[in-house]
Amino acid sequence: MKDAGCGIQDSGAGQDLSVRCAQTGESRRLTCPAPAKLNLFLHVTGRRADGYHTLQTLFRFIDLHDTLHFSLRADGVVHRTNDIEGVPEEQDLCVRAARLLQKETGCTLGVDITVEKRIPMGGGLGGGSSDAATTLIALNRLWSLALSRPRLMELGLQLGADVPVFVFGENAFAEGVGEKLQAYALPEAWYVVLFPPVHVPTAKIFSHPELTRDSVSIIIRALSTQPLRNDLQAVVCSLYPEVANYLAELGRYGHAMMTGSGACVFAEFENQEKADAVLRQMPQAMRGIVVQGLSKHPLQDWVLS
Repeated sequence: MKDAGCGIQDSGAGQDLSVRCAQTGESRRLTCPAPAKLNLFLHVTGRRADGYHTLQTLFRFIDLHDTLHFSLRADGVVHRTNDIEGVPEEQDLCVRAARLLQKETGCTLGVDITVEKRIPMGGGLGGGSSDAATTLIALNRLWSLALSRPRLMELGLQLGADVPVFVFGENAFAEGVGEKLQAYALPEAWYVVLFPPVHVPTAKIFSHPELTRDSVSIIIRALSTQPLRNDLQAVVCSLYPEVANYLAELGRYGHAMMTGSGACVFAEFENQEKADAVLRQMPQAMRGIVVQGLSKHPLQDWVLS
């Protein structure tokens, strides 16, 4: 029998992430992208009684992505077919997302999941969260569950605060712990993204005593007029000098900022030519890429609102 599935028209950053889906007979396979994100700013506005921090941020999807392959199983087993260094199968957010979907819907089908990682782990680019969201979206289709976008976002929040925005499917202004989302249209832009050679534990940064936790809330209409920053950046730079060095080097050519809780840093440029020229100026030891901002998640049309 001929294999069926989705074809992705790209192999990495800088390419079209459009997706098409097909199926034949009893065989169903999907291959889907899980794009990275940038936090174009991140303000920590408070701390709740349960220890979670409230924040405001602006999420932007970029065309750096992981690729996930899903093969339907009839026996109910959820299995990741490949090894990922530092991520045991039972802890993988993709596996957890699939099992959560089974539990919440009573679905008796299973799936084999293969994860091709391109998004650096521990870099603040949301790779794990994006993989989990793509799993929810893909299995909602593969298992014919027909869950709505709000329901998938609710399930995503059980897996992590950044998962809902990837299900939401649009660049977004976020509040709360990151789950209160408003679509926010962004102009075309290109970014130089650098990868400092450190892994920054998110919990360590949010628990640090010197973290700013009282930034004044801003309204969405004021985003274009406010000085924006990442409140986590100062703490990360004090603990990881490599991040500070990368910011300083990239900051010679534009407004450089850390994304998420780090360690990756980025700067925005109006076209690919300028971004490419800046990347060429980086010291050879500094690893990085040029990416394009996306107008929406490539699977945004796969879910009923």
